[in-house]
Amino acid sequence: MTPTSRQAASTSLPIGSDADLAWVRQQVRQVGSELGFGLVQLTKLVTAASEIARNTLVHGGGGHVEITPLDNGQVRGLRLSFVDSGPGIRDVERAMTDGYTTGGGLGLGLSGAKRLVHELTIDTEPGRGTTVTAVAWNTVLPATRPGTV
Repeated sequence: MTPTSRQAASTSLPIGSDADLAWVRQQVRQVGSELGFGLVQLTKLVTAASEIARNTLVHGGGGHVEITPLDNGQVRGLRLSFVDSGPGIRDVERAMTDGYTTGGGLGLGLSGAKRLVHELTIDTEPGRGTTVTAVAWNTVLPATRPGTV
């Protein structure tokens, strides 16, 4: 469950080519870094974004991502909403099963992405498209610098 949060302005990026996938990864890394995500958290977040963005392109025929910084007053986070107008996911439960693939890959895209973020939701309907939303919170406290209390 997402803590109550204030959100900053969202950034929308197109997902229509492999070059767009690289741009999405770069922007997620930059915004996450600005929000104070540590290296491990940032790597997990960028990996999840990459997997979901590739699914948006390959299975959804392209779309866009909304990148939204979050702040609940105690911790900052990032919401990524990947939207496509593709065929939708017929069986979400099956699609979330490790090893299930429709594209010849390892079948760890959605299920793997879910393990890398705090929340992952899928809104889909066959013939209507899919929105996959991932939320990650910066849960690591900054290190205290010497000489400060």
